[in-house]
Amino acid sequence: MRVLVTGATGYIGGRLAPELLRAGHTVRCMARSPEKLRDHPWRADVEVVSGDVLDPASLAPALEGVDVAYYLVHAMGAGGGFAQRDSDAAHSFAAAAKDAGVGRIVYLGGLHHEGGALSAHMRSRSQVADILLDSGVPTAVLRAAIILGSGSASFEMLRYLTERLPVMTTPRWVSTRVQPIAVRDALRLLVEAAELPADTNRAFDIGGPDVLTYAEMIRRFARLAGLGRRVIIPVGVLSPGLSSLWVGLVTPVPGAIARPLIESLRNEAVCQEDDLADLLGDHERLGFEQAAELALRRVGEAEVATRWSSAAWPSAPSDPLPTDRDWSGGSLYVDERSRPTAASRTELWDVIEGIGGDHGWYSWPLAWGVRGALDRVVGGVGLRRGRRDPQRLRIGDSLDFWRVEEVDRGELLRLRAEMRLPGLAWLELRVEEHNGAIRYRQRALFHPRGLAGQLYWWGVRPFHGLVFGSMARRITAAAEEQRPQPSPPREGAT
Repeated sequence: MRVLVTGATGYIGGRLAPELLRAGHTVRCMARSPEKLRDHPWRADVEVVSGDVLDPASLAPALEGVDVAYYLVHAMGAGGGFAQRDSDAAHSFAAAAKDAGVGRIVYLGGLHHEGGALSAHMRSRSQVADILLDSGVPTAVLRAAIILGSGSASFEMLRYLTERLPVMTTPRWVSTRVQPIAVRDALRLLVEAAELPADTNRAFDIGGPDVLTYAEMIRRFARLAGLGRRVIIPVGVLSPGLSSLWVGLVTPVPGAIARPLIESLRNEAVCQEDDLADLLGDHERLGFEQAAELALRRVGEAEVATRWSSAAWPSAPSDPLPTDRDWSGGSLYVDERSRPTAASRTELWDVIEGIGGDHGWYSWPLAWGVRGALDRVVGGVGLRRGRRDPQRLRIGDSLDFWRVEEVDRGELLRLRAEMRLPGLAWLELRVEEHNGAIRYRQRALFHPRGLAGQLYWWGVRPFHGLVFGSMARRITAAAEEQRPQPSPPREGAT
């Protein structure tokens, strides 16, 4: 069949597209920024179109000739008004799918019991499911609780809480029963949902074989990872808001993402039926230990296909680019550094593409650490997101508190800041060659917003020599250290 995947730059969408290809389908991916899919290993095998679920005009060409449309869009962590945006997007997509004659919609929603008091984000996901089910297009809603897989927000939250806190005081939500599912099982069920009978229009609960509390998952993960016994002290005073703050401080998952995850844990998320298995002839699913062990192995082997941070944080469609020749967005402040190097183009590029994460930023670590900590205090992403892959970057990757905006391999790496700032910021790292001589060029750019932005730039400018100057020196030094050292002369040689 011809299938459309929305949200292909996200965690699930980026993994679903290659699974659909392996199942023999023709795949079209829709993204607001199609260039973010450019470096995915399966890009050449799919059709990529530009589209926005909030823009009905862009949906008609994306849905033309489509048999099955996967709706994997959700505004989690997108600030106030997300529920209305979710609702508007679902109505827009449902109407466009019906007009285009789509045979089926498949939606991945949240697992919950009917009639309970739901969190705002779970209510929104339930509302989206209802809108799609009422669209007139046969719809399969797959409702999952915690998805366990390398790079998933739920897995990273569990992993870092367990690894970093041998003793923890925990609120009531750690005693809520949930039924996690391995990401490979969720993906397989999403693929197979395309083959459901034509008149199927309903929601299905999906989960793994284990029903556990969050506290039990912490203890099991600790044993699996070879950690000592974790002491869990329950308290009744930590609200989801307060819980998300300390989760944001301890784990790479920022509070804006942690809060909806935690709020969803207030409600029991256990499958009430397994009808999808009866319809599809389901295979055996991975248990908690198997799923967690597989995820840990993928992380250890640096084989994380997508991460929760793959989906970009929302930005205004009118945001400018630093490449605008006649920059009309107001002030654009620039700090530029340039250094010659004895390293080759390849040696210098290897250092540039490996920046961030465990390698750090080749600059004053204390300054970067303080900036990252301040960012998390005000609800930003901080430095703990790290990298998806230790060596390779692709457009759309999160890189600590930056987002990869452009990769011209061997030439240019452009990063867009996602820390909380009174303006827009970029960092460009470039390799230049002239008459065989290699030069490293670095630019930090900042577009201030209002008086606060102006004060911010001039307030941090005195530190640029220390931070950006040392970065340029150390990057070129690190590249030169990669050069093969000449062999010492043999004894007796003349």
